[in-house]
Amino acid sequence: MPRKCTVCEHEKVEEINRLLLEGVSLRNIAKQYSVSAASLHRHKKDHLPAKLVKAQEAREIAKADSLLDQVTELRDKALSILAKAEQAGDLRTALQGVREAKGCLELLARLQGELQERTTVNVLVNPQWITLRTVILEALDRYPEARQAVARALREVEGNVVGQ
Repeated sequence: MPRKCTVCEHEKVEEINRLLLEGVSLRNIAKQYSVSAASLHRHKKDHLPAKLVKAQEAREIAKADSLLDQVTELRDKALSILAKAEQAGDLRTALQGVREAKGCLELLARLQGELQERTTVNVLVNPQWITLRTVILEALDRYPEARQAVARALREVEGNVVGQ
């Protein structure tokens, strides 16, 4: 006969569920409610009501939408002030309005995933890679066939990296 879930049976199960959904660490919840972290893990995986999980996701989406709305409002306000400053001939304030609007647009783009901020690193020109490659090929000098096979494989891999 399977064991009963100690978390489902706990008198404070609603509070425990809420903390689990909020992402509080299992260790902290276990300590606070005198249950094991393993029990909490199983409960979260197998018993946490799906409706609660969906409700939490909906709250997070609503929060993100609210943030987007607030940033959009800030952008609109900055553009409005910019337009008024331009009409008044106040170039200093207009320039500040341009900076603020630019900042809002960058933040909106980041929040919406439209701004690429990845750094590309070319390991093929890294001195450590060049040294390692040389050491590998020199170590294979006594084995000409293996050296040629490794050199071909390295050229192929390096060619694929460059071609990406």
